[in-house]
Amino acid sequence: MPKPQKKFLPVPYAKPADLQLAGVACTRGMRRLFEGVSFRLKAGDGLALYGPNGSGKTSLLRQIAGFLPLAAGTLSIADKAPYGVHFMGHADALKNALSVGETLAFEAALWGAPKAKDPLLDTDRWLTHLGLEGRAWQAVGDLSAGQRRRLALAKLCLAPRPIWLLDEPMTALDEAGRHLVNALAGAHLAAGGVLVASSHVPLDFTTDALTLGAAA
Repeated sequence: MPKPQKKFLPVPYAKPADLQLAGVACTRGMRRLFEGVSFRLKAGDGLALYGPNGSGKTSLLRQIAGFLPLAAGTLSIADKAPYGVHFMGHADALKNALSVGETLAFEAALWGAPKAKDPLLDTDRWLTHLGLEGRAWQAVGDLSAGQRRRLALAKLCLAPRPIWLLDEPMTALDEAGRHLVNALAGAHLAAGGVLVASSHVPLDFTTDALTLGAAA
């Protein structure tokens, strides 16, 4: 696992992270995507989800987030409050008409990030960490796919949550962007968080893996 960088390392989470699934199944339409999924993640654990398209990786993440119902089984989270989980899907959920700086301010307010003493300096600091320095006034709609992905990662930094659910976090990122994800994930796990990440490529920051079979 990559050594976490101090600039990303949050204060250790107040409550130990604990995520447990037992016999979970998922049905979409008339198809059973998977069944019998069981695992438990405690503080510092990261699980990689592998499998072909259609095997249910995204659906499992959405079930954990509470966006999809369980077809069978049970799911428990130590801190059940919505603010205990970050979900980052394929869509970046960014508004093209906003500037990069406005987006950071919006995300900070949306996720209840601590108030900065100097918002301008704080914005510059995070943009530097995210590899977007000097782009505070650039329209989000003018960013490349990789830059948009970097900006979407900002919510993970601005308002720490003990459980991260990441759907294909390496999508559209170059080598430096992938290193950024590794650093963020390493810091999150070092602070006592847990994460589940779907991927088609190996993930260096995870501690275990689960491969879902192809849908019938």
